[in-house]
Amino acid sequence: MSLLTSLTRTWLTRSWQPFTFKNEYDRILPFAECDHLGLYVHIPFCRSICSFCPYCKMRYEKDLCDRYIDALIREIHMVGSQHPGRKEVTSLYFGGGTPALAAGRIGEIIQALEEHFSISDGIGLELHPDDVRPELLQKLKGAGVTRISIGIQSFGDRYQKILGRKRVDPDALKAALDRVHFDTVSMDFIFALPGQTFEDLKSDIDAAFSCGANHVAVYPFIDFTFTESRVPAMKKKEKRALLDAITKYCLGRGYTRSSIWTFSSESGAVYSSMTRENFIGFGCSATSLFRDQFKINTFDVASYCRRIFEGDPATSLTIRFTRRQRMVYWLFWTAYSTRVREEDFERFFGVSLRSMYGSELWLAKKMGFIREEKGVYEMTLKGAFYYHYYENFYTLAYIDKMWGIMRKEVFPEKILL
Repeated sequence: MSLLTSLTRTWLTRSWQPFTFKNEYDRILPFAECDHLGLYVHIPFCRSICSFCPYCKMRYEKDLCDRYIDALIREIHMVGSQHPGRKEVTSLYFGGGTPALAAGRIGEIIQALEEHFSISDGIGLELHPDDVRPELLQKLKGAGVTRISIGIQSFGDRYQKILGRKRVDPDALKAALDRVHFDTVSMDFIFALPGQTFEDLKSDIDAAFSCGANHVAVYPFIDFTFTESRVPAMKKKEKRALLDAITKYCLGRGYTRSSIWTFSSESGAVYSSMTRENFIGFGCSATSLFRDQFKINTFDVASYCRRIFEGDPATSLTIRFTRRQRMVYWLFWTAYSTRVREEDFERFFGVSLRSMYGSELWLAKKMGFIREEKGVYEMTLKGAFYYHYYENFYTLAYIDKMWGIMRKEVFPEKILL
């Protein structure tokens, strides 16, 4: 896996230089110059810990959660006040963990952010199915949340047992969602679980749309080395058949494909915190992406709070991109939406996409991965599967390695990827 990703990195960056993350940071973050800026807030607390989940999280304790939120708000003001005025941003997303455990303070966090940023395109928040209750939904809506994403994983009892979770009742979800309206109601599902069939996934998607969702995300199961999950991986051939079948089904139903794994039943129903050219992350493990650097905060809650209360950034690692490295990063995550526009690349980098990657685009078309029309490159079904297939390698070679180290070391000296 590491050989494949290393060769790809070397080819696309035209350099043997690895992605080098160092224990350093800039006190003043260069977000004033960034267009299409997004915001992300991480709430790491959960009632219980799912064995398959790789994200930064810990068991909920009210006092610790309140201290963490105090630090989070201080970080927001520390960063937001670095540049005068209110910076326009596209959107705000709360992830976790289970952000709803801090529902009583979500409005306070949003208010702090709005002192420094003008949010033009909605506020999203992730929910555990247990939190989909009318009174809690109303509290979130009153705080300003306009989009929610519910981590269902599966409505099937068999797959919930495989994942170590309890049954989700679609009727209870529908009853709660009928009472409180959000612009986007997304439901997340995992595919490529042992024995999972197209009929299983089709049943999940149909149930989601019938009980109040207008957007679904069907993510592949990835076996991170540092999680306690023992779920075996599905074979490549079966996985491709599943992804192709569910994509054809959703498109055949008239749903809009907004990314590799997501489909919408209504125009404007979107939910993604990933496809942003630049973003600022707040909280432990949160990442920030700017024109020439990427940084990630420490995964340790206590160390995060201590750093912030001392008036220092909680940054654990920073990479200073070469120009080609930044291009590769931009292309990889822009392609997640299944299409890349030449004009967007040229606006961001000041050079044409074809002049930098013309041979790669030609090869991708010849291999049937993409098609092009009027400067827009769109993935085929084959291309979407191989993007997914490569992302699995990327995740295990890069993200798995980095997160695995950062779960053990609060502030690593250096990581080479």
